[in-house]
Amino acid sequence: MPLPSRPRRLLALATDNWPARAYLGVVGASVVVMFLSPESPVATAPLVLTAPLSLVGIVLPFGPGTEGGGTAQGLAVGSWTVWVALSALVNAAVIGALAARKSAAPSAARPATRAGRLRTLLAPAVDNWPARVYLTAVAASVVFFLGAVYVLPDPGFAGIWPLITTAPLSFVPLAVSIPAELPDLSWLSPPLFAAGCALSGLVNAVLLGRLARLLRTREAHPAV
Repeated sequence: MPLPSRPRRLLALATDNWPARAYLGVVGASVVVMFLSPESPVATAPLVLTAPLSLVGIVLPFGPGTEGGGTAQGLAVGSWTVWVALSALVNAAVIGALAARKSAAPSAARPATRAGRLRTLLAPAVDNWPARVYLTAVAASVVFFLGAVYVLPDPGFAGIWPLITTAPLSFVPLAVSIPAELPDLSWLSPPLFAAGCALSGLVNAVLLGRLARLLRTREAHPAV
């Protein structure tokens, strides 16, 4: 039987189990809510649900708010919509890969020690190039943020880069670090946020690595 293309394998992971389909359903519902209530805070739900890839569009010079009207605005909105849809598809494939991994029979004995289990758990974050490239981007964003905070006189919005790179989990350390900005704990806020983003990026890298592994496994062992 001919081997399906990688996009088809990705699409299969995103649609062949109920957790992935449920996620896509939630994203679809959030898009409907966005159109019904475009001025409310919930209008950002599609971006948050499809992070981190969808948030990359924030730094691009086009999107729903593009000025000019007519064809230019239509192309901008269309390209943004396609990007969010692709981001949702990748996230659904990650969820599908996790579901497939849990339902599959274990292929090796579980490591006896806690350190061995931790190495096994984190291995997908470093044993494939997509995860390694992503971790490099996370490290660069966190180092840039810390450098801007402690070296530059005005860090500006340097925190947006690790926030975008490690979303959606990075919204948790963001919420935790906000109370640390109180006068007595202000010194704790930047390192707390940076550490939280680094941990969020590591989790994302593990998930991305598991997806890469599953795609590679399906390519090496096609269905007959």
